[in-house]
Amino acid sequence: MRFTYRRLTAAVAAAALMVGPSVTSAQTTPDYRLPPAADWPVVAGNWGNQHFSTLDQINTTNVKNLKGAWMARLNSGIGSKYSQQTTPVVKDGVMYLTTGQQDVFAMNARTGEMVWEYIADINPNAARWRNRGVALGDGKVFAVQTDGRVIALDQQTGKRLWDTPIDADVTPGALRYLAAAPLYFDGVVYTGLSGSEGALRGRLTALDAKTGKELWHWYTIPGPGEYGNDTWAGDSWKTGGGAIWMLPALDPDLGLLYLPVGNAWPDYDGSGRGGDNLFTSSLVALDYKTGQYKWHFQFVHHEIWDYDASNSPVIFDTIIAGQPRKAVAATAKTGWLYLLDRTTGVPLAGVEERPVPQEPRQKTAATQPFPIGDAFSSQCADQIPGFQVGCIFSPFWDVPTVIMPTASGGNDWAALSFSRQTGYFYVTASDQNTAYSVRHEGFDETGKLVTTGGGGTFSPLGSRARGTLTAIDPATNKIVWQRAMPYPIGGGSGSTSTAGGLVFHGEPDGNVQAYDARTGDLLWQFQTGFGADGPVMTYTINGEQYVAIATGGGSNSRANGDGVWAFKLGGSLNPLYPPPAPVTVTALTGSPVNIDRVSVGRLWDPDAKALGPKFEYTFGPQIIKVAVGSTVTWTNDGDIPHTATAQGNSWDTGEIAAGQSVSITMDTAGTYNYSCIPHPWMYGQVIVE
Repeated sequence: MRFTYRRLTAAVAAAALMVGPSVTSAQTTPDYRLPPAADWPVVAGNWGNQHFSTLDQINTTNVKNLKGAWMARLNSGIGSKYSQQTTPVVKDGVMYLTTGQQDVFAMNARTGEMVWEYIADINPNAARWRNRGVALGDGKVFAVQTDGRVIALDQQTGKRLWDTPIDADVTPGALRYLAAAPLYFDGVVYTGLSGSEGALRGRLTALDAKTGKELWHWYTIPGPGEYGNDTWAGDSWKTGGGAIWMLPALDPDLGLLYLPVGNAWPDYDGSGRGGDNLFTSSLVALDYKTGQYKWHFQFVHHEIWDYDASNSPVIFDTIIAGQPRKAVAATAKTGWLYLLDRTTGVPLAGVEERPVPQEPRQKTAATQPFPIGDAFSSQCADQIPGFQVGCIFSPFWDVPTVIMPTASGGNDWAALSFSRQTGYFYVTASDQNTAYSVRHEGFDETGKLVTTGGGGTFSPLGSRARGTLTAIDPATNKIVWQRAMPYPIGGGSGSTSTAGGLVFHGEPDGNVQAYDARTGDLLWQFQTGFGADGPVMTYTINGEQYVAIATGGGSNSRANGDGVWAFKLGGSLNPLYPPPAPVTVTALTGSPVNIDRVSVGRLWDPDAKALGPKFEYTFGPQIIKVAVGSTVTWTNDGDIPHTATAQGNSWDTGEIAAGQSVSITMDTAGTYNYSCIPHPWMYGQVIVE
């Protein structure tokens, strides 16, 4: 049996245990080890990322009386590219938050009135439109900018004090950006580089909070001579991925920083990077002062499914087999909760290395770790007509295989909470059917990042997506209760629990909800009018408890924007009209066109009723209608070969070279969905009447 964690040596373990609290009377850093009460000063509530508040004014008996106290718009852009994923923080009556457009705002947390605003100076065409919050410290507000910079603003005025790029040495052509909220502790700002789906070598960077000067950095992919480099074939480590999508957890008593590390690159092609590929899809413990590696636990060996460890780990104390344990919990897209000793990385609830199916061309690992306990999301795909299906860790190559969990499944970046009242974790997740086939990625002779051949992931027509909200007892890693949810919620609002016996959660359909933490019963719901995909937080001002959320969409919402809602008992604001509901079944869109010719590689302009500009991976029109006996012709107006193959293989054009045409006579009435075999995310439909 192979161990999936690395133990500390006795000397290193002793040194780690000797590191005492870093907060002393001579320092100004507040102590955020315990859950918050009046304020919500850290994005995840405290340094342990527990997303739990000791406030109980709003509780299971009166939460039904919760209404809007105020609602604000941030004048920060509305449109499909803006995604509101921030968590507001509140300190001394002022709320600080970011928007998807990378702007930063300070607001009166009692009234919603603007105190100051910082408008980002970034190129909107180069940005990834997500930003997950700020950090406070040393009289400053720290925020990331998606184009690769960390900024410090004056907490009183919003004036920019320093601006530090942290991506200057990234491989040219690699996709990189910043999305996670930074973490401030003891004069240092920690931030992680994201973008592992684009040839990045991920890293954590520590900056001096006063000057913005880099103090140290630690690469998530080890280089030559470093522990773990031998788990990468050849030079594949140079662009191995390992992005950091969310903020780490920090334990001042042990002197450790707990870092979640994302997937390997190329995402779905392991053929050129044999080995376990450390430290991708892992939780890593570092010395928070120096960045020195202490231990790791890898959730997925030789990751090819985009099974990220993409969420913030949670520090907590628990009782296992009658013994008190210092623990750290983490989730992944695998749909499991991993419970580890936070001093050594040793599993607390047990993990078994089990043999898994193999695909030699993918260099798949012989075994994978399976936690003992209950998975919180489905481990096998639904049956999809016309496709071969599999379960977690099923391999794939050139033939699309539908698998669950997926790259969009399990628990992604949606916050999990740990209730100090119930002792349970509350995890949201997605169950989505996704077809995988290999996609080759690399750099051409000019250094440009290119994709060669087809493959990747797509959702088959007719497949459905849904979610779960689950309470898990960490003493056993068993489910206490679970609710089936209508939308995929592995990425999104997640959960926030309180001493009022409540679990708060936002849905992509715009509803903010409160559940009974012990039973899972829905107790309250309020329609915000925007996708409610940001995490909920809570605070008090003048003796009144508020619950707040930044609304405006995320990965699953169709209603993006820039709203902020605060609620209180006896509030006066009523719900808004609901936005368009998220799509949960993969289907073709648009109206059928009465035409017997389809372009492969050209868009269809419904207004001009003609072909539009060239777009390599499309059928235009996507839906056509013809009479029985008609001959339909597909013409390849693109630059590479494609096919038009009916689902179920009732007819097939075969490969159509660029500039060539193939015709098929439709002799039988019916509705025929079809796709391109080399590029299976291309869909079309022929309705034969």
